Amino acid sequence: MSILDWIILLGTLAAVIIYGMYKSRGQHGNSTYLLAGKNMPWYIVLLGIMATQASAITFLSAPGQAYTDGMRFVQYYFGLPIAMVVISITFIPIFRKLNVYTAYEYLESRFDRKTRILTSILFLLSRGLSTGISIYAPSIILSSIMGWNIYVTNVIMGGLLIIYTYAGGAKAIAHTQKLQFLIILASMAIAGYLVVADLPHGVDMSDALYIAGKSGKLNVITTGFNWKDKYNIWSGIIGGFFLALSYFGTDQSQVGRYISGKDLQESRMGLLINGLVKVPMQFLILLIGALLFAFYSFQPAPLYFNEGAYNEYKSKNNEAVRQLELQHTALQNQYTLQAQTIAQYRKAGDHIVPANLLKEFIATQKEISSLHDTIRTRIVHDQYTTDTNDTNYIFLYFVKHTLPKGLVGLLFAVIFLASWGSISAAINSLASSSLVDIHLLNKPAIGETKQLMLGRLHTLGWGVFCIAIAMFATRMGSLIEAVNILGSLFYGTILGIFLTAFYLKRATGTMVFAAAIITEALIVGIYNIDVISFLWLNVIGALSVPLLCLAGSIFAGKEMPVNE
Repeated sequence: MSILDWIILLGTLAAVIIYGMYKSRGQHGNSTYLLAGKNMPWYIVLLGIMATQASAITFLSAPGQAYTDGMRFVQYYFGLPIAMVVISITFIPIFRKLNVYTAYEYLESRFDRKTRILTSILFLLSRGLSTGISIYAPSIILSSIMGWNIYVTNVIMGGLLIIYTYAGGAKAIAHTQKLQFLIILASMAIAGYLVVADLPHGVDMSDALYIAGKSGKLNVITTGFNWKDKYNIWSGIIGGFFLALSYFGTDQSQVGRYISGKDLQESRMGLLINGLVKVPMQFLILLIGALLFAFYSFQPAPLYFNEGAYNEYKSKNNEAVRQLELQHTALQNQYTLQAQTIAQYRKAGDHIVPANLLKEFIATQKEISSLHDTIRTRIVHDQYTTDTNDTNYIFLYFVKHTLPKGLVGLLFAVIFLASWGSISAAINSLASSSLVDIHLLNKPAIGETKQLMLGRLHTLGWGVFCIAIAMFATRMGSLIEAVNILGSLFYGTILGIFLTAFYLKRATGTMVFAAAIITEALIVGIYNIDVISFLWLNVIGALSVPLLCLAGSIFAGKEMPVNE
């Protein structure tokens, strides 16, 4: 990077840290450290919710996801707006009425302590693992910039986050997320504009969209039903609804954002507006990836986007790589010429592109993809990287090699800021749950000073745990998929416990505790045999717990008491 890029990168990060530390003044106990005093306006709640879910993975991996698999990933979010309505009607009023620190406190009053602890442990596992993966995403960038080993950058990135979260608490997180997210949206809009602006002379956005569409990258809606298809409209609306209901309704990283609102109306407004804007935002981020695919149809693309692994492999296997590069260059020249010819036909009077030209274009595209798969297989097989694909490096490559000086530093800062916003909120929620739902149970009341100390110790502990998990994230392929798969292994069961608590009055603590354990074992078993897409695991988990409890109550043959 240039000196200007470094100045912008470091200056942006420093400004956000200073702003957060300034806003976090006056902490005196768990109420301020973990919940920001519960006085946040709706727009802070909204930006906190969006920044928490939109991690560096969203901005780093999502464009690469669309580049390789098209835009059908957006269907994953189709059930989210419906879930926001349900949570606003059912979940938020209960949590605010009980004045809880965590969502799992409610389960003790409704059922018993063991159910509360079990649900908290399921959350801690899912969120702790996912947060570790989220640390890995910005570590990729730091590794790319500095040329350092990814394990070293995991420690550096995680260490910075621990300091930031340890000192600032929920109040700093809430206010910095506001600033972070506004910078992020502006920067991604600039990046999207530049993808189109840097297309060759005579090629416009309509040509890019045509190329992307004919290459299968604009497949926003896929209606075919297949249990193993990860992204179609059915798994998106049904599976996505249950996943969003669990994530926003029972995951403390999100619950902690909206229960920090100053009243019920502010919490609801922040959540509902999130439901309105999330799908369009994700659509536009994926569209950048589809446009990038078109961009690299008119411009030379690398044989492999993970430059560090590629260069290391090439240095040890120069002759083999040289042969592949020669083939790739010839195919790339042919491919670019075909794309330009397609654009010229579209500018002609009849706008009709010959079918045989399109067929040849797609055939060349497949040959290039085959070469890419060949080099990827060799690099992974020879252990130059444990990342099984280079999806996470596609947008990063474009930023490094295409954007003008200054914007490179800003885009890198954006991905760091996105990681700070989501990971700091996640670590804060992990600390809240492990402290309130486990550590302080059966303990006498403690003073505010000790509360603050314990909150920070739990924050430190979870930060170290997440760094350890980040060390294994290199083996998980597309990060945005890995995070959602991990969540789906736990979220359905957690949601099922809450749905039982809300709607099944005959269920008791022992009954729901047993049902949750059986359900979690069932979900892990189904995932291991790989018979359905991971989104359906959320549906199975959410329905299995209440159905098992219903069966248990019928078998018991009498009305069960309800703990109010």
